Amino acid sequence: MLASPIGPLTAVREDGVLVGLWMGAPPDAETLGTRDEAGFADVREQLAQYFSGNRRSFDLALRASGNPLQLAVWELISAIPYGATRTYGELARDLGDRSLAQAVGAACGRNPLPIVVPCHRVVGADGSLVGFGGGLDRKRFLLDLEHRDERLF
Repeated sequence: MLASPIGPLTAVREDGVLVGLWMGAPPDAETLGTRDEAGFADVREQLAQYFSGNRRSFDLALRASGNPLQLAVWELISAIPYGATRTYGELARDLGDRSLAQAVGAACGRNPLPIVVPCHRVVGADGSLVGFGGGLDRKRFLLDLEHRDERLF
């Protein structure tokens, strides 16, 4: 478990690559194998830098498992700049089909690497905060953190 301002985070690696980051314990924690606190110094450091406002993007080896649509959505989400937001509809349009907005939302909800793959930057069509696996309070915190830091530069 990694401490953070939004509560404990659980990072999971396979073969040295970050494959999961959960707010709290992962839903299938019993299937993850032996807990090992070693080998996460880079994750711990980069998250600390992010939460202190000194990091705008992550430089970690990642591997997300998902279907082709989910992988495409997560790639689009990864390109959303720090402090910016995009709507589900905009991402669906970027995928070539505006009718995929709900599928984009479902892919966001299954994002195994929140914060690092910043699904908190995806908002409703009217800019409202909707959907976030970690809860809307955490989503608001992350967006406020990025907007506060954006004003400092």
